[in-house]
Formats: sequence, structure tokens, C-alpha cells
Amino acid sequence: MKARHRRFGLIALGVASAALACAFVLNAFRANVMFFVSPSQIAAHEETQTRRFRLGGLVERGSLVRDADGRTVRFIVTDERASIPVTYEGALPDLFREGSGVVAHGTLGADGRFHADEVLAKHDEKYTPPQVERALRDVRASANTDAGTRR
Repeated sequence: MKARHRRFGLIALGVASAALACAFVLNAFRANVMFFVSPSQIAAHEETQTRRFRLGGLVERGSLVRDADGRTVRFIVTDERASIPVTYEGALPDLFREGSGVVAHGTLGADGRFHADEVLAKHDEKYTPPQVERALRDVRASANTDAGTRR
């Protein structure tokens, strides 16, 4: 009888240990997940409740301003429907340009400005991150639908 209890105890301990390890792994994944959000979603107050997220779109032409300190950069990200001002402190990627695709990681401040701690630029003229491309395609499709209903 004692051998059976000991075996049951070891099995229960193993299952509990595996469950605890799974809980730690899932918690780490949840803490590191960042959702992609377009400027239109932020303007519509969607998906901005998360602590950190990815803002994607195009860098609006004429919006890039460098502060006197040389490290702080301000620009506007747009999806052609809405625009969100972004502040970033650090070195920008070499391919960062006005009018090109960008994905910024960070948080939305109470002032409505996105405070980025990382900025990624597309690596060539043919590539746009899939989420950015999808958001831009959706905006263009709805703009075409809106234009068609006005005629």
C-alpha cells in the first residue's frame, strides 16, 4: 500500500511541476506579446488599452523634425485615414524616410502622442510589413467604397 501512495505522490508532484512550468511559460508569452495597431484604430479608440503595442503605417511627408539634442525625433505615422504623432529618442534605422513604411514599438501617452522605444523601417522598396500592407489596403478599399457612394 505504501508503494502505491509513494508512486501516486511522485506522479502528482510531476504533474504539478509540469503545470507550474507551463504557467510560467504562458505568463512570459503574455507579457511579451505586442499587438499591431494602425492610426485609424487608435483614432477610433480601439486596441489602445494594451500597455505596449506596435504602431504601423507610413511616415507622413514633411513631418520629420529633429530636436536640438540630436537624439529626439518627432514624426507622424499615417494610414491615409488617420495620423498619430510619434516621439522617438535614439538612432533611426538607415532606411527610415518620409513616405516609407514604419513600425514603431512603444506606448500611447495621455497626450495622444505615441512614445516609441524602437523604430523599424522597411528594408527595400518592395517590402512592407504584412500588417501595414493589410491596414493600408483596408483604408484604400473603404475610401474607394466611400467615393463610390458619393457619386
